[in-house]
Amino acid sequence: MDIALTKMSSKGQVVIPNDMRKGIKEGEKMIIIKNKDQIILKKASALDKQVAEDLEFARRTEEALKKHEKGEFKEMKVDDFLKQIKKW
Repeated sequence: MDIALTKMSSKGQVVIPNDMRKGIKEGEKMIIIKNKDQIILKKASALDKQVAEDLEFARRTEEALKKHEKGEFKEMKVDDFLKQIKKW
């Protein structure tokens, strides 16, 4: 594992150190994932459709959990719930 230090500019830009940029082309799209204190940077081309679907599912799950914590949820029968999930 490689470790390097960098800092964020006033415009929110972060420089990836030169020795860490190998394999990343100028203009290449990157995906940033933030989870509490962790920030993960991945090349968008490295993600397949399944990972993108997993990220969307995680986002929706997080939204649902927040609504549940606020009391903004409703009870429904299992069959109705499964029908709702298929619409996603």
